[in-house]
Amino acid sequence: MVSVAGDKKFKVLIAERNPLVIAALGDMLSRDSRFELVESVQTGKAFIEAASASQPAFDIAVLGWKLSDMDGGEVLAEMQRRSLHARVVIFSNDHDVAILKQCVRLGVQGFCYQFDDPAILFDTLVAVAHGRICIPYMDVSKINDTPLSRLTTRERELLSVLADGWTNLQIAARTGISENTVKYHLKNLYDKLDVRNRAMAVALYASEKNRGPSLSS
Repeated sequence: MVSVAGDKKFKVLIAERNPLVIAALGDMLSRDSRFELVESVQTGKAFIEAASASQPAFDIAVLGWKLSDMDGGEVLAEMQRRSLHARVVIFSNDHDVAILKQCVRLGVQGFCYQFDDPAILFDTLVAVAHGRICIPYMDVSKINDTPLSRLTTRERELLSVLADGWTNLQIAARTGISENTVKYHLKNLYDKLDVRNRAMAVALYASEKNRGPSLSS
């Protein structure tokens, strides 16, 4: 999707809920000969629709962590669910390292903070546009120290059937517990995984499986 031709500009899409941030980024991009702003959206739904096009209009996206309808983690999880492979740089105003780790587990290629120097963002955009991964320094030995590694055997089984598409009613019927008890267990599971919903939990599970060792090991 990305051309590496010498003078070709990288087409950038901005997904961000704050119109002031959009305006500022758009102005800075217009002053840099490497980039061309082709679209800006304020919702995750609009971004996913743009990324789902048979020929997306952008080469790389700047994705704010908080959009009008969902956060970056939910957007990345939905992209995984749909097998979308757009090149994305998360643009976060929150310094919580858990957000960075979650983005890495969900396959993001780039990550910047809104309080960084703009040159850092632009260098990250160029690196990701050329197929590289560019994230802030972190102890990579802790990337795999995820909430999934601390799940009990029963919780792993529950996550597995979620990934298989079981509904709450099906889980209740096949395990002999009430649907309310299923909801209770799911809430505990989501809390342990630090996710908000089933889609994000399943995306984390799929990401772990794709990286190699079995969750049951």
